Amino acid sequence: MKITVLNGSPKGMTSISMQYVHYIQKKFPQHEIKIINISQRIKKIELDKSAFQEILDEVEVSDGVLWASPVYYFLVPSNFKRFIELIFERNAEGIFQDKYTAFLSTSIHFFDHTAHNYIHAVCDDLNMRFVGSFSADMSDLRKPKERERLELFAGNYFEVIENRTPTTKKYMPVIRRNFDYIPSKVIESLDAGEKKIVVVTDTLDTQVNLTRMVKRFKTSFTSEIEVINLRMLDIKGSCLGCVQCGYDNQCVYKDKDEYIDFYNTKLKTADILVFAGTVHDRYLSSRWKMFFDRSFFNGHAPSLMGKQMGFIISGPLSQISNLRQILEAFTEIQHANLAGIVTDEYGDSVKIDDLLQDLARNLVQFADSGYVGTPTFLGVGGRKLFRDEIWGRLRFPFRADYLLYKKLGVFDFPQKNYKTRVQNAIMSLLSKSPGFRKEVNKRLKGEMIKPLQKIIES
Repeated sequence: MKITVLNGSPKGMTSISMQYVHYIQKKFPQHEIKIINISQRIKKIELDKSAFQEILDEVEVSDGVLWASPVYYFLVPSNFKRFIELIFERNAEGIFQDKYTAFLSTSIHFFDHTAHNYIHAVCDDLNMRFVGSFSADMSDLRKPKERERLELFAGNYFEVIENRTPTTKKYMPVIRRNFDYIPSKVIESLDAGEKKIVVVTDTLDTQVNLTRMVKRFKTSFTSEIEVINLRMLDIKGSCLGCVQCGYDNQCVYKDKDEYIDFYNTKLKTADILVFAGTVHDRYLSSRWKMFFDRSFFNGHAPSLMGKQMGFIISGPLSQISNLRQILEAFTEIQHANLAGIVTDEYGDSVKIDDLLQDLARNLVQFADSGYVGTPTFLGVGGRKLFRDEIWGRLRFPFRADYLLYKKLGVFDFPQKNYKTRVQNAIMSLLSKSPGFRKEVNKRLKGEMIKPLQKIIES
């Protein structure tokens, strides 16, 4: 059978993801597996319709389509995202319909699940027959058990295609509301004092609701706030995955476009940041994805620490829980505070006005108090994964991350708490006694809250 591999890595055939595909080719030589580099050629694919059509022709004569990509910033790279947008913009969905498909990713497992959720949902929107996902660690191919797992995954995928096994959809179609937001005049504007507020958007003239929401939010303040449109910013390209920024946070695009200066002088110096975008397929636009990908010149370090953040979204966000989780996780990983998310999906202009005004008020109040909410698993889990990786195998080449983590005290491994280790050793030894365990069971609840009660009493 013939399988078309859509390669989402900007590094083309030298990507780690493609090594996993090459391994599948070696193990299943009876199948024709053709790799098409998407991200590396996105500008040509976008500008030359014949190049785009060539890809469609390959997909059309294929028995299956394998999406393969690294995970960049909670999702696939922006160039791969742009290709997905082109499929819908150019009404090419029918070419993909009923094709058996799967997704293979490589990463350090940092929010790989949100990337997989996204591709799965896109495949369901294309009415493809989604078979399964394979999320590999970058070094899994070195391990015999993981190679065996990859073979089983690929073998199952080919078997499903050969047997025409039925598949089920996980994600139902997104229903968009046909609604025109008509803002009212602001009655009482807020005084933000000396706080610097920056709104970043990617709005187009055709995106009326988003344009109006941004304008309404802007007029919520007595002082002038800066609105920056990503589409007006000179950004030469997306993240190349070259990792050259790992040594000292110097990007290969330095002095070649406006992005780095914009990020350093506008975003890092702001007190309040509001990101405004429109839902495209199951995410925001590929322009927004380029913004997030390019911010990786900061490495794995929180570059917007302590800032107040808000999101203004045009589109059915409540139907795309994966996107909401990405926005929440981004804020927590940055050690920032999420003051709120406002969308136009309510279909009520008065309510949207109230929500925008409330968002403005919360942002100023939280900025004044310096409040940053407690992280959930999204932030805690993500930070610990980064901590372990930067301490270990990613210390080189991410030297800048290592030095900053060390300075911030990120390497807070519990193994270094010798007092706790001694206590655990003693208690583990004593717990072998039935009498001791019985006594512990009687006192456990009270002993757990005793230190907290002392704080309350004092």
